[in-house]
Formats: sequence, C-alpha cells, structure tokens
Amino acid sequence: MSSEARLLPRRRAEAMIGPNAVLKALEVMEERLGHAETAAILADAQIARLPSGAHMIPEIEALRLHRRLALHDPIGAWGIAEEAGARTADYIIAHRIPRAAGWLLRRLPARLAAPLLMAAIRKHAWTFIGGGAFTPADAWHFAIDRAAAGDRLPPPESLFHWYAAVFTRLYRVLVAPDCICRMIEPDVPCDTARSYAITRS
Repeated sequence: MSSEARLLPRRRAEAMIGPNAVLKALEVMEERLGHAETAAILADAQIARLPSGAHMIPEIEALRLHRRLALHDPIGAWGIAEEAGARTADYIIAHRIPRAAGWLLRRLPARLAAPLLMAAIRKHAWTFIGGGAFTPADAWHFAIDRAAAGDRLPPPESLFHWYAAVFTRLYRVLVAPDCICRMIEPDVPCDTARSYAITRS
C-alpha cells in the first residue's frame, strides 16, 4: 500500500466511469508525450492493466491518471485533457446516442436541440462524471460538484477542463457548430465545485 493510501481517509463506495475517460487520454498522451513518458505516468497512477473498453472502470483510475499527468506536465495536461475530452465525446456520439436521436438533434433548431441533449446528458452523466454531482440549471448552464465523490485529494484543474471539452464537442456536433463550453472560475480557491456556461460565438 502506498503512503498516500495509508494517510488518506477511505474513499466512499467506489464510483464507476466509462473506460474512455482513461483510454482516450492515453491515446493523446502517446501521441504528444511518447510511449516512455506515458508508461511512466501510468505506473505513477498505479494503472497496471489498461481497460478493455468493454466494461465500466473504477473512477479512481481516471482521477489518478489526470492527477499524475498534471504533476508530470502541468502545462501540457490542459491540452491533453481538452483533446481527450473531445475524443470521449466523439465516442459517446458514435456509440452511446441512438442514431435516430442524433439525426433529430442535428436537424432541430439549437433552441430545441439543446434542452433535449441536456436532458439526455442528465440521465447518463454519471458515466463520465462518476461520483461527482451533476446539476443542470437549464439547457446552457450546469454545475459539477466533486464534493459528493469524497475524493481523497482535490482533482487537478485539468479534470474540470476535460469536462468542458466533453460538453463543447457534444454541443458542437449535436446542437450548433459554434457552441463552446467554458468553466466559470470559482470564488474560493481549490473549490470542488465548478459552474459551466455553454455559449454560441
């Protein structure tokens, strides 16, 4: 057992998350950092076996990967998180949204498509937010609060950027191509909650 595990309180019931939260990040890491650096970060994150892609995985694996990546490359982690979030959204669109629903959303006006998409996300948000609490205010605003997850350590800022990247790609493909999801900076440093706004340019 690592010293980190001995010193930190026991995590609450293990949250599960989709495997692409790890797999897509690894794809981008391999491309930008190379195999040797990626392997070193994986070892630091205590991920000995890669997800098969067929099953949900413990969320803690994705959290450890984002945390170790941020420690290893604090600046590059942001770009990697953004691209990994976009690729995760692409997977969701291709494999998790029914084809008929995707066809309809693309053809509806944005003012009608956005509420339908947000309602669908609300039902399935746990698959990429894990133990965090997802609270939409309306079709264009939402909040993610990691306090409910009982994280042993605060998540890195790049993880919250990853969430924004997932939503940006989902909305650009299914609602309108000029959508962008931005994180609203918290008033309290190291706050576990983040608010987001999706706007059109």
